[in-house]
Amino acid sequence: MKFSDSFLDEIRGRLPVSQVVSRRVPLKRAGREWKGLSPFNREKTPSFTVNDQKGFYHCFSSGKHGDIFTFLMETEGLSFPEAVERLAGEAGLPLPKPDPQYERVAKERLSLLDALEAAAKLFEEALQSAAGREALTYAEGRGLARETLQEFRIGHAPSSRDALKSALIKQGFTEVQLLDAGLLIKPDDGRPTYDRFRNRLTIPILDAKSRVVAFGARALDPQAEPKYLNSPETRLFDKGSTVFNFARARGPAFDRGELIVVEGYMDVIALHQVGFANVAATLGTAFTERQMEILWQLAPEPVICFDGDRAGEAAAARAIDRMLPALREGHSFRFAFLPQGQDPDDLVRSAGPAAFAACVGGARPLIDILWLREKQAARLDTPERRAAFEARLETLLGQITNARVRDHYRREIKNRLFALWREQPRPRQGERAPRVKPRTPAPREKLPPPSVYGFAAIVTLALVNHPWLLDHFAEEVASVEVRDKPLASLLAAVTSAIFEDDLITRERLVARLSEGRHGALFERLMRESPYARVAFLQPETPSDQVEAQFADVIYRWRALPTLNKELAESADQLADMSEAEFERFAALQQQVASVGQHHEADDAGERDANKRFAETVARLKAEHLKRGRRPEKRH
Repeated sequence: MKFSDSFLDEIRGRLPVSQVVSRRVPLKRAGREWKGLSPFNREKTPSFTVNDQKGFYHCFSSGKHGDIFTFLMETEGLSFPEAVERLAGEAGLPLPKPDPQYERVAKERLSLLDALEAAAKLFEEALQSAAGREALTYAEGRGLARETLQEFRIGHAPSSRDALKSALIKQGFTEVQLLDAGLLIKPDDGRPTYDRFRNRLTIPILDAKSRVVAFGARALDPQAEPKYLNSPETRLFDKGSTVFNFARARGPAFDRGELIVVEGYMDVIALHQVGFANVAATLGTAFTERQMEILWQLAPEPVICFDGDRAGEAAAARAIDRMLPALREGHSFRFAFLPQGQDPDDLVRSAGPAAFAACVGGARPLIDILWLREKQAARLDTPERRAAFEARLETLLGQITNARVRDHYRREIKNRLFALWREQPRPRQGERAPRVKPRTPAPREKLPPPSVYGFAAIVTLALVNHPWLLDHFAEEVASVEVRDKPLASLLAAVTSAIFEDDLITRERLVARLSEGRHGALFERLMRESPYARVAFLQPETPSDQVEAQFADVIYRWRALPTLNKELAESADQLADMSEAEFERFAALQQQVASVGQHHEADDAGERDANKRFAETVARLKAEHLKRGRRPEKRH
């Protein structure tokens, strides 16, 4: 129903905002305004203000703002028409009369509601009769107390084909009304209509005003199919827009700031009985956008509780794909998985309410479940598979329609990818053929491996002056190891700062690092290190040159540990090498020297070590030549 602006203004004029708000939030006068603790966040210092002259409230801690209608919608989960209806009653204003067409439709709806209410009463009476003894025994066997049966108005549909039909027609309802209400089935072959629910435990499904709009029914015959049967969709009942137990859960969910969503109405009833009043269910349907909006009326991050089996995992995976497009600021979902093979009813009865509460308390955010699902979808042991993993994630994130949420998801995924690539095992070298132990090993000097400090410094400076490089080389940067702990910490600070702000500039990054705990090392690296003068590191260098040279640095950096290992293994056998092996060793030494000299060492000690290394190799080579003979080849 639509309301005119003048009618809404009349309500606002009769009800000051402070009067409506003070029923939920204790307010104190502060000049022309009122102040109190936020009803949306837990806080110790009041940040919630009310201004009667301007007709609004504002919460500085949550950013929420509105009038008396939005306050009821935000704090009690009412729809706009419900909020208007309640406040109009408080203001002493009758609701405007709808047009004749609306009155006719409303009257028809009321007649259907009357029929469903009458059916619910007949089912309740049947459960307490002799004919309902089997159904009552089943319900009590499920652990449901008499008080719970009464509160949820659980009943019994007799086995007869027309018991309900006959009883309701006697009360004055027509066959057409019962068909429209979903209580009867009309066969296509022209046979008489018959009762939809037969020999089943019935559970009324209520709307937001606690009116019966449909039924769920559990078969009592183990062979009956389907085990659970819902009313068909009618003018009153849209399965995709209905949340079971919404009306009962609304208050408790607001009071606790948490809503638990389970898969079926029997789970809801069992949990409600042991103290979880903030529980709802989606009637077994896939999550629809409308259902998500309804759930968000009760809590900003409902906990979706799935059974602990493959079906539960599959349901969570499907739910994620439907949720991503609907996400918005401050509104998402968390996921809780029960122990293997158990549903909420099983867990509560076997381990008690505390076990279920622990599962809910350990609920994980949507992004965790999304990440795990995609990470476990395929192995990540080759570049192609890792690229496919990144592509899948990017496609999924593209489904998030809210730009701000999408940007934060992308930033979080970048962080996780960077951490994941750092955890990937280094590639192992192929096994070498076994070498014969030398008969008379010659004494030799320890040959220190070339340092990688210089490469790490270059990469750090490159990312500072060109933050965009990390988008192109995240996996490569994550895969190399920096042994110098202060420099490793500085590089981690650089990558974190870039990931946290997609639009970060060189100037902001330099300012942030200079003021942080890495300031001294960063300043020394930027001003005193010879790498600060390398051409491609300068901010003004064209991006294509920067990218090409940075790729070369990364390649050399990643190759150096492998070359060092091979060189050390060769040096161990230097005294007993064949001619071919000695030539290979000399070539390998030149290759290592080439890599090490590509960017000169950062201190005199490293330069001296490299110099001694080269001198040692030259001396050993000269000794080979001085002997005047070639070593025999080993077979």
